[in-house]
Amino acid sequence: MLTSTLGSRHGPRRSCRAPAILWSNIGQLAAEYETIAQAAQHDRWATLLAHAGLTSDQVDLVLESDAYPALSAELRHAEANHHNLDALLPRLIAARGLDDADDIASVIHSRLARATARPAGSGRTRKPPRLIAGLIPHAGGPMADDMRRALDERRDLIETRADAVLTGALADKDAWTITLGLAPKDEKQRAAWRRAATVVAAYRDRYQITDDRTPLGSAPQSTRQKIDASRAHAALDRARTIASDAPIPEPERPAAVRPVPSL
Repeated sequence: MLTSTLGSRHGPRRSCRAPAILWSNIGQLAAEYETIAQAAQHDRWATLLAHAGLTSDQVDLVLESDAYPALSAELRHAEANHHNLDALLPRLIAARGLDDADDIASVIHSRLARATARPAGSGRTRKPPRLIAGLIPHAGGPMADDMRRALDERRDLIETRADAVLTGALADKDAWTITLGLAPKDEKQRAAWRRAATVVAAYRDRYQITDDRTPLGSAPQSTRQKIDASRAHAALDRARTIASDAPIPEPERPAAVRPVPSL
């Protein structure tokens, strides 16, 4: 049975941090989520590949390839960006033959990544990607009930952890939070500002960034971190824009002083 990661103690040890800050960091929780997602969606992706034009032998080669985990993650990423995989994957496979490919999974992964670099749709029709804490693509589709529960549990832990990291950083006045701008007074604007700020906090926690001088730390190295860094940068820009667009409250006027009547 899949269990929660509650009880693992990682992260800052400051006394003012919320209890959730003591849970496993988002890097570990995200790795668990992705591992469970790969297992939960295995049969679904196998069926999708078969219907997309691969032979049964080619499907087996893909599933056994060292590149399959990356392909599985790319399929989940594409779906989270609202791409129709049932229509897209057959086109990508039919575009050029795979008979001479050294690693079919790697080739399909490369084609899919290029085709889905941007979310589906355009302009006003484009939907926001389905992301957990603004970073981790949601795993959807049919799957076993215990897998769904395990994924939902990790999703909730990731989002609660991200919120707790931000709350603790704001309470402690960590230097990086200055770059977010001041939280607006308006309730709706404040909620939007906090959603954006939480993505930055989640990114810092996922990649264990301890440098307080910059909100996103040094330049990312891996492909995954580069994607997350782009999302975090966009969230940071949103937070700053919301903070700068917030109306400045008028200073309170002192109460009028009544003249003291002369005797």
